[in-house]
Amino acid sequence: MDANTFEKTFDHGLGSVVPSQAHVATEGYREGVVFTIGDLSREFGITLRALRFYEDKGLISPRRDGMTRLYSESDRKRLAVILKGKHLGFTLGEIRALVAAHEGGETELSLSRDRCLSQIAQLERQRGEIDTAIAELKSMATAFAA
Repeated sequence: MDANTFEKTFDHGLGSVVPSQAHVATEGYREGVVFTIGDLSREFGITLRALRFYEDKGLISPRRDGMTRLYSESDRKRLAVILKGKHLGFTLGEIRALVAAHEGGETELSLSRDRCLSQIAQLERQRGEIDTAIAELKSMATAFAA
């Protein structure tokens, strides 16, 4: 999969990470617009600590004005990709590859189809475990009600 195909596929799935109001709120934003850490925290529903963590890991690099972190529109888009990768259960290294591919830094996506299929299998196993736990809890609740 080349980077352009990946970007179209990946952007299509960002709706589950980026709140719909965020899409509306950012329409018309220019590249020169800046966001504070609080702005992004509210928009994406994540903690300030999470944003600082991504910064510490080198996944996002806001510029500074004194002690204030200032995020660009491109930082905001990068954060959406990071959160999508997290939501899909990828490691920090894999998220780094997702970000690089999304930004067009690679012509081929280093995250392989096999890794995606492996993650699907892992999530399906987890879903099975959750379904089993729910069934057991329902059974227990029924027994307590009797």
